[in-house]
Amino acid sequence: MSSKYDYKQLGLMSGLEIHQQLNTKEKLFCGCPTTLRDAEDSNFEFFRYLRPTRSEMGEVDRAAAEEAMLTKKFVYKAYDTTCLVENDEEPPRELNPEALDLTLQIAKLMNMDPFDEVFTMRKIVIDGSNTSGFQRTALVSTNGYIETTQGKVGVGVLCLEEDAAQRVEDKVDSVIYSLDRQGIPLVEIGTDPDIVSPAHAREVAETIGMLLRSTGRVKRGLGTIRQDVNISIARGARVEIKGVQALDLIETIVEQEVERQVNLLDIMEKLQSGNASVPGDIVNVTHLFTQTQSKVIKKALKRGVVLALDLPGFAGQVGREIQPKRRLGTEFSDYAKKSGVGGIFHTDELPAYGITGQEVDTVREAVGARDGDCVILVADLEDRAQGALRMVIERARLALEAIPEETRRGLPDGNSAYMRPLPGAARMYPETDVSSVVVTRDMLDSIELPELLPERKARYMEEFGLNEELAGIVVSKHLELFDRIIIEVPGIDPTLVASTLVNTLTKLRRESGLTHDFDIDKVEPHHYVDVFKLFVSGGAAKEVIPDLLIGIAQHPKMDVEDIAKNMGLGQKRIEDIELTVENIIDQRIDFVKERGLGAVGPLMGEVMKEFRGSVDGKVLSALLKEKIEARLISSFSTRHVVS
Repeated sequence: MSSKYDYKQLGLMSGLEIHQQLNTKEKLFCGCPTTLRDAEDSNFEFFRYLRPTRSEMGEVDRAAAEEAMLTKKFVYKAYDTTCLVENDEEPPRELNPEALDLTLQIAKLMNMDPFDEVFTMRKIVIDGSNTSGFQRTALVSTNGYIETTQGKVGVGVLCLEEDAAQRVEDKVDSVIYSLDRQGIPLVEIGTDPDIVSPAHAREVAETIGMLLRSTGRVKRGLGTIRQDVNISIARGARVEIKGVQALDLIETIVEQEVERQVNLLDIMEKLQSGNASVPGDIVNVTHLFTQTQSKVIKKALKRGVVLALDLPGFAGQVGREIQPKRRLGTEFSDYAKKSGVGGIFHTDELPAYGITGQEVDTVREAVGARDGDCVILVADLEDRAQGALRMVIERARLALEAIPEETRRGLPDGNSAYMRPLPGAARMYPETDVSSVVVTRDMLDSIELPELLPERKARYMEEFGLNEELAGIVVSKHLELFDRIIIEVPGIDPTLVASTLVNTLTKLRRESGLTHDFDIDKVEPHHYVDVFKLFVSGGAAKEVIPDLLIGIAQHPKMDVEDIAKNMGLGQKRIEDIELTVENIIDQRIDFVKERGLGAVGPLMGEVMKEFRGSVDGKVLSALLKEKIEARLISSFSTRHVVS
């Protein structure tokens, strides 16, 4: 990907934090399964209000303090597969040994030095994603590296931690979470800031992803791996962009964050040279909008107010684009939203939204704005509006001084939006309910390194005869399922399995998206095993495998054999198969005598229709050819005797 920036000259420093769910049988601190549930399956729910706590040093983390600005009710959906540990009504149990073993294997893959003893810590998180108000995490290893085309990239941190609850719905005053995901073990891998370009960032992410998938013991699918990208330039600041799920987006994220920081530096210089300032006086201008036609303001005035803030010297800069379709004003709005408002107006974009030029003039006069000033407006409940403009004041002052260190949310277009300040050390303190785990030399020596994906791809091509493209996709996307089917279904054709997982599933996923009659993702691994067992036993032909998978997707709780029976499938006695084929030949005997073996093709359609996929096509074709040959020989012999 080409770029207009010289990243070396700009002093780009970037690193990745990769969070990968582990495919363990149980959660990290309890015996609950690590399966996700539909929210409608919840059998009870409860709610909490969370507040920040002080660290051992008596400090409140700045990120937690900002999250507490807006009081929200957090509602949690629980299930028969979650327990009191997730509810924070029972102490956690010991650290999951399976998860720790896998984390140590990952440490070996990344040339890391595991600690002799692993301690669990609490990390304050009060956005509701953990019922306790903190996330449990354990530092397992440091001081590693991976090889890349740009040299070694350090891997400075490997943590084992519990995943957060899954956000279901976000309302104005409450957030609904699902507890099925909370407590699933995941590893957090933090690289050193050795990444030198956007393309290098993607390469590093791909390499780490390949190593993780090589274990065969990590979860796959949407949301099971999340990448956070840390980015800064020489005169900028470290920014953490969270929640980048698509590898294709990493390059764009890095490029557009560099663009944002470059533009913010330029804005800062222009503001300073223009003697801009932020007095911070908030003025109530509600009375100026009693006759307004702006729908947004009219709605707000039913219970609220309109407040204004003058920013001397900011005109033209608040409306300036810093990322594609995002402006400095958008940054102000992101900060303001932390108090619960829907957004802000500013005079770089007004008149608009039903606000007239005359109303803009009267507001500018009321706050004492001069030429070159930008006025910010907020319409909402008074406490929210006051809080919003205080946040704008904070961000405007930062615009004059430096690029702020922030945690930002990655957006689908490669931009990012403000979430909170970067957290500090004050959010970490020891977990007293979980005992430490001693990592012995015997534990480390017993851990074997897995076969890496490139090596496995080569083996699949040689051992199973898969072509390069098929082997590559299987290894990349279907590794665990392919291996399970091969192991649990003796005699299965590996190419049929690979083709089903790669080609058939792609086609069915596309069809399910169009028709919505079925969700192919509801087909579980054990279903695939049962389908291929049915095929090997002769209970279904390969031609009906897609139909079976659709049937399972529509009725995932039914047994595969019952679905097959409903489709008219099932094992057929060879005598019954032969009799049916012979009857079809008898019905078309004149055609057979006329065409000879050329009748096999035309009659094959009738035979397949009769069995509807319950018998393999190759078996039927061979049998049909055999019976026609026998009938032709018999007919020839009869004519010879008569003559």
